[in-house]
Amino acid sequence: MQRIYLDYNASTPIASEVAQVMTPFLSDYYGNPSTTHWAGKTASQAYTLAKKQVADLLGCDPEEVIFTSGGSEANNHALKGVFWALKEKGNHIITTQVEHPAIINPCKFLEKLGAKVTYVGVDRFGQVSPSDIEEALTLETILISVMHANNEVGTIQPITDIAKIAKKYNVLVHTDAAQTVGKIPTKVDDLGVDLLSLAGHKLYAPKGIGALYIRKGTPIEPLVHGAGHEGGRRAGTENILLSIGLGKAGELAAKSIGDTKTEKLRDYFWDKLKMCFAERIVLNGHPQERLPNTLSVSFIGKVGQDILESIPELAASTGSACHSGIVHLSPVLKAMNVEEHVGKGTIRFSLGRYTIKEEIDDAILLLQERI
Repeated sequence: MQRIYLDYNASTPIASEVAQVMTPFLSDYYGNPSTTHWAGKTASQAYTLAKKQVADLLGCDPEEVIFTSGGSEANNHALKGVFWALKEKGNHIITTQVEHPAIINPCKFLEKLGAKVTYVGVDRFGQVSPSDIEEALTLETILISVMHANNEVGTIQPITDIAKIAKKYNVLVHTDAAQTVGKIPTKVDDLGVDLLSLAGHKLYAPKGIGALYIRKGTPIEPLVHGAGHEGGRRAGTENILLSIGLGKAGELAAKSIGDTKTEKLRDYFWDKLKMCFAERIVLNGHPQERLPNTLSVSFIGKVGQDILESIPELAASTGSACHSGIVHLSPVLKAMNVEEHVGKGTIRFSLGRYTIKEEIDDAILLLQERI
């Protein structure tokens, strides 16, 4: 049986079209885009095109996009940049208990510098209530950061409603959209956000590249200081190779929004799992408001890590960690109040552009054999 990759939320393959546009920049086009001679001109033009491709995907102006080293840098820039820019106005940040560590840990860092952070809880589906966000607001609140969709269980958050509340109080809104860009619509004006982070390796682009959308007029301090690259918002010679890869990936993603192939495969997978395991399996996350590619399930009474170790052919992720025989649930499952005997058996299957039905059928057979 062939190896089966169902961990697209962790990382995607590089699309062949992306690799193709990148290849000439490994050898032929090596100029610095900041130079004005012939060697820099091609690089500069390619960089400009990449910006436009990502901007078109997000529905914004190319000048509102800066390329970063990935989603984590984009998140750090959004949080720290706004805090440093607006610390005279206030020091309060609102986020949720189910954010990625690239949000939680910068918030913990900022708390050491005097920030006050409110970590709002979620319901049993992993979804935050806009009214809870509004209740957490204070006169000192400068930023609300809520992920667009959860990386573990796939629950989509009500970002548009949260943004409407924020605007009433003149508070900035950031969303970590690493898991949603390319899967569901992420037009920044529809979402109503001031800042949005994305990660290339969740989007069939290479690892080590991401982007941060910064709405015009948003006060933000650079995370990386130096020369005046990216309109003075991020110093450092532009990474042409990876940026054009992200640009092409953005172009491809814009064309694939609305394609239901992956969602149908995910639902097929879930139907088969219910048939095979019946009352021994439960679904995690929101039953409707969730990513079209994500299937988080718990095998009751089992340990997810043990299941995956028994199926080395299958690449997926667990929702718990086992150390010295002790199982620890992820912070996301804890925040959702998932019971330990259920949560410890959690596995996240995430499908992607290259997943086929035969792989799902093979995965079902393997799970039946070894659970």
